[in-house]
Amino acid sequence: MIHGIVVDTAHFRGNYPRSVSVEGTCVEGSPSPAGLLADGVTWTPLVPRTLIGGHAANGFPVDTGRRFTHLRLNQHPDGGVARLRVHGEVVPAPDWLAALGTFDVAALENGGRVEDASDRFYSPPAHTIQPGRSRTMDEGWETRRRRGTGNDWVRYRLTERSVIRAVEIDTGCLKGNPAGWAALFGRDGEGGDWTELLPRTRLQPDTVHRFLPAGAPPVTHVRIDIFPDGGIARLRLHGSLTADGMRRLAARHEELSG
Repeated sequence: MIHGIVVDTAHFRGNYPRSVSVEGTCVEGSPSPAGLLADGVTWTPLVPRTLIGGHAANGFPVDTGRRFTHLRLNQHPDGGVARLRVHGEVVPAPDWLAALGTFDVAALENGGRVEDASDRFYSPPAHTIQPGRSRTMDEGWETRRRRGTGNDWVRYRLTERSVIRAVEIDTGCLKGNPAGWAALFGRDGEGGDWTELLPRTRLQPDTVHRFLPAGAPPVTHVRIDIFPDGGIARLRLHGSLTADGMRRLAARHEELSG
């Protein structure tokens, strides 16, 4: 579900498009370019034809209340674009997740997202739920150094209400600046108390740490605390949706299909 689009014309000063428009459609599977141009495919306007500036990030809010699988950027009459940024939420296919059974319920590609974090100085905490392992230090999440009390943390909203069965905390590429310790907490719903899923545990540099939390209750949110600061590359929370969580996900997927 798309919330905003940025058409960036950085460094295009004399050869950027005079105006642009953006359309979206929802076609399941892996259609070919010719299939997307077929007569039966309906394209919904997301950004009307609008004049844009050169060497600028041209931003547009989008509020359709629908999900899309493909976008089409139109340039009028021609020119160049440096980057197209599409900001929104992943709405995963419930039948695919049901077939998988156990999957990463925090992963961005499965509908997980970061709600808040204590620190974003060096890199965004959303890096921790990106696909794949980090290839460099700055592809993970690193915080500034603390000189007082307290600790750093990230709060995640999961795909839906889930039972977590296995946890991976990856400090890949963080060799001199990983978090020293980490703990994991879960919460069921928007309010209420946090329940410990993983006690404060020592972390090693450039290592994938694996844990099997025993008897973890169903949760909708997870918070990782790192002590006192430092960084982690990835957090993987392998689990399965509860029956009510799967029903809500399926209902939302259907509602946003238009």
